[in-house]
Amino acid sequence: KGGKPRLMLAGHADEIAMTVNYIDSDGFIFVRQVGGVDPAIIKAQRVTIHTRNGPVKGVVGNVPPHLLKLEKERKLPEMHDLFIDIGVSSRKEAQKLVAIGDPVTLNAQFERLRNDLAIARAFDNRIGTFAVAEALRLLAKSRAKLRAEVCAVSNILEEVGLFGARQIAYSLKPDAALIVDVTHATDYPTVNKTMHGDVKVGRGPTLTRGGPNHPVLVERLVQVAKKHDIPLQFEAISNTSGTDTDAIFWTRGGIPSALISLPNRYMHSPVELVSLKDLDYIPQLMAAFALSLKADEQFKVKI
Repeated sequence: KGGKPRLMLAGHADEIAMTVNYIDSDGFIFVRQVGGVDPAIIKAQRVTIHTRNGPVKGVVGNVPPHLLKLEKERKLPEMHDLFIDIGVSSRKEAQKLVAIGDPVTLNAQFERLRNDLAIARAFDNRIGTFAVAEALRLLAKSRAKLRAEVCAVSNILEEVGLFGARQIAYSLKPDAALIVDVTHATDYPTVNKTMHGDVKVGRGPTLTRGGPNHPVLVERLVQVAKKHDIPLQFEAISNTSGTDTDAIFWTRGGIPSALISLPNRYMHSPVELVSLKDLDYIPQLMAAFALSLKADEQFKVKI
């Protein structure tokens, strides 16, 4: 603390979810989406409703194919079609357990798949919170002199509008920011690499060029990664990234920012798949970047 420049490390902690919107006379619960939820993968899932009095378990109802006689009944569901069964028989009974506005998440927990691969819901973006905390731990453990001030942030409301990042960036007034999030891996069937780029799980984190990513920060990250044998992949964007990088970059007079991303298969699903080895590289890169900063260093693009 007290050094210059001030570097902010940010990873949002919120996840996509649902919220209780309506309880019918039979006690079935209807929901609204929070963030980019795909209704097609919500059906027939176990869920947890997070209430003031603790978690309430439930399941999202699903009509068996035997009862779907008409072709039009096989349409993809919309969010307002989904209902949650918590095992009650009336609205009054349900209201003793849950309330309008209670958040709902899928009940899909962390599991090791094979080697360094793992699956879970909400790697987007629990990995960001882990990465910034781990970067701080590595800096505290390091014997190298840190000239910059480092602020680690676990912000919220990314999935619904990047609001938390905008607020904390305005308050902290960092000189530079590194943002951690997931990105779409494209190494599985049906994904068009010519449209979405070539990003593989297990080949290291990605850096993004273009959009809100400051070219001087990106180039420094590349240099630091080479020095510390950290593998990198690259992505390109021409406008916004859809991450907190956009909000931070636009805050105040513009904060130099760079996005570091973890390749993630099946994003916004209960079976997001990532490499834990890829994840380990991210805090290593951020800590090494922080240690590379010189006193009073500024980030300017030479024209």
